[in-house]
Amino acid sequence: MKPRISMITLGVEDLQRSVDFYENGLGLPKMPMEDANVAFFTLNGTWLGLYPRHLLAEDAAVPDNGSGFKGVTLAHNLASKAEVDAQIQQAVEAGAKLTKPAEDTFWGGYSGYFADPDGHLWEIAWNPHAWVGPEDK
Repeated sequence: MKPRISMITLGVEDLQRSVDFYENGLGLPKMPMEDANVAFFTLNGTWLGLYPRHLLAEDAAVPDNGSGFKGVTLAHNLASKAEVDAQIQQAVEAGAKLTKPAEDTFWGGYSGYFADPDGHLWEIAWNPHAWVGPEDK
């Protein structure tokens, strides 16, 4: 098996609000779909899926309590500190909640966090030790 994440699906409370946030606020390319209960966005090498939280919980056969931090964040590495600041600002302007302003990190990088409209945490970072592909520059 080749290690790879093909898709990340977020359970959301209000599908249209989340679609608006990711498509119009962050500018992610939405795939055309005829099913009004799901949305997919193409990313470089993976997909982001949005699905009503109660239906996702039902599909996974787990309770839909959604309380507390579940130990997961999503991360987007960028090519510079300025790009980190710009991406976080774009997210906040689109309705994200800033949870931690970007700052220099103990590991030599620069990162900050925001929560999307459903509270999913995103770390936006510049990592001088990690390769960033040409499509990300």
